[in-house]
Amino acid sequence: MNKTYKNAKEALAGVLKDNITIMAGGFGLCGIPEHCITAIRDSGVKGLTIISNNCGVDDFGLGIMLQTKQIKKMVSSYVGENKTFEKQYLNKELELEFNPQGTLAERIRAGGAGIPAFYTATGVGTIVAEGKEVREFNGRKYVMETGLFADLAIVKAWKGDKAGNLIYRKTARNFNPMMATASHLTVAEVEELVEIGELDANDIHTPGIFVQRIFEGKNFEKRIERRTTKENPAGKVG
Repeated sequence: MNKTYKNAKEALAGVLKDNITIMAGGFGLCGIPEHCITAIRDSGVKGLTIISNNCGVDDFGLGIMLQTKQIKKMVSSYVGENKTFEKQYLNKELELEFNPQGTLAERIRAGGAGIPAFYTATGVGTIVAEGKEVREFNGRKYVMETGLFADLAIVKAWKGDKAGNLIYRKTARNFNPMMATASHLTVAEVEELVEIGELDANDIHTPGIFVQRIFEGKNFEKRIERRTTKENPAGKVG
């Protein structure tokens, strides 16, 4: 089975449709599948539900699909860096399912593991628990959360081979590995695509069985969401 494609557009061909649910890896702007995001924007599909830690910034990451109003719903844990998001949400143009960050991560992991629901103490007694089942275990209350599973997952890895095995680098590992397991089809973009057998099996984070399509991206921007610097003793910024 050939899993390799030339670019994001070809890797997503025949997959994108209106009103599907997409998981998008990354944390802030770190480890985001930026080429896939651009290809989805350019495809013109709309009515999308996006499951992601955040929605990028106004002009990069998932934020570019807010500009074209292709996203109807976000399932996220942090959205504070995007003014377009704020405006659309307040104007009731965008639906938001807000999750505590650990709960979002576990919902995705559960979906990939075939677990339909689980209980967590996080959110009990807050608006997070409204409309959800609450049960008591060993004298403590827990809220039931459901697992998440998507039609499509787009993930970013450092290295991959032609069988779809993936290695992530440092912080870019974030939500990518669990999302790769929690969808009907996973498309991976990598910085370096190698032949089968070139990756050390002990270093692989996502086995190729979870990845159906893979391509090597070019010219990754890798933007920094918010650069923080301080003055050193000599008075210079560094």
